[in-house]
Amino acid sequence: MAEHFDILIIGGGPAGLTAALYARRAGKSVLVLEKAAVGGQIASSPRVENFPGILSVSGAELADRLYEQADRVGARIELEEVLEVRDGSPKTVVTDYGTYTCDALILATGMKHRSLGLPGEDTLSGISYCAVCDGAFYAGKDVAVAGGGNTAVQDALFLSELCRHVTVIHRRDTFRADPVLVDALKRRENVTLALSATVEALLGQESLTGLRLRDTATGETRDLAVSGLFEAVGQQPEGALAQALVPVDGTGFIVAGEDCTTSAAGIFAAGDCRVKSVRQLTTACADGACAALAACRWCEALAAKT
Repeated sequence: MAEHFDILIIGGGPAGLTAALYARRAGKSVLVLEKAAVGGQIASSPRVENFPGILSVSGAELADRLYEQADRVGARIELEEVLEVRDGSPKTVVTDYGTYTCDALILATGMKHRSLGLPGEDTLSGISYCAVCDGAFYAGKDVAVAGGGNTAVQDALFLSELCRHVTVIHRRDTFRADPVLVDALKRRENVTLALSATVEALLGQESLTGLRLRDTATGETRDLAVSGLFEAVGQQPEGALAQALVPVDGTGFIVAGEDCTTSAAGIFAAGDCRVKSVRQLTTACADGACAALAACRWCEALAAKT
C-alpha cells in the first residue's frame, strides 16, 4: 500500500522547503521529493547577500540551513524523481523509487537552465552551467561566460579569481545585472566585456577550443580561443509535470494567484515555476509559506467533510 501524507511537495528548493516548514508547524504530515540536490539552484550560488537578516552566506550553506530547519520539524525529504502524478482524492505520485498518496500537492519545481541551442552543446566537453561547480577545472585557463544578468556577472567575478582570463559575452550593449555587480566586474583586470555579441558556433571536436562570435551591430564574426564556456542565459520552468495537471501560460509557467492556489482542486504552485513578476529567493520563500497555508486549509476542509 502506498504511503500517505497530508501534503506532498515536489521540489526541494527554497519554496518547497519553506512550504515543508510551514506545513509541519501546522501539524500536517509532509513529504518533499527532490530529483537533484536539495536547496535548488541557490545551492550553487557563490554568495547570497540579499536574504533579509543574513549579511552574507554561500548558497550551499543557506541550502543546508533550509534543509536542516525543515528536517528538524519533522518533514520527510527524499531524493526521488517524480515520474507521474495522478489527480484524484487522494492524489497519487509515482517516483523512480515508489508510490505515494496525498491530500494536497504543492508544485515547487523551480526552473532549469536555458541553453544556447548550438550544435555540440550537449556533446562537447568544456560547456558548463555552474561556475561554482566546475570553475576549478579551468584554473589558469581562458574561459568565457555567456549572459548579462546577475548570474552571469557573479559567475564571471568568481571565475576571474581562478582563471587566467574571462570574456563576458552579452548580446546587448548594457547589462541587466545589478549595477554594484557590474561595477565590480569592470574593475577586474583579467576580464574582457564582449558586448553586442552572440555565440554563433562552438569550436572543437571532442573538447571546446573556442567560440565564434558575431557582432550584433555589424554582423562581423571573429573566433575567440577558450577552454570553457559557462552559460548563464536565463532559465525556463520545469513544466512537464505541471502541464498535465494545471493550466500554464505560453511559456510553461503555472497559472496561480498570489495565494498560490491553482484552478485544480488541491494543487498549489510555489516559487519560480508559477506566473509572477519577481523571481527572487525571498519571493520563493514567501510563496512556500502561502502555498503551505493554503494546502493546510484544503486538508482541513477535506477532513471536515469526512
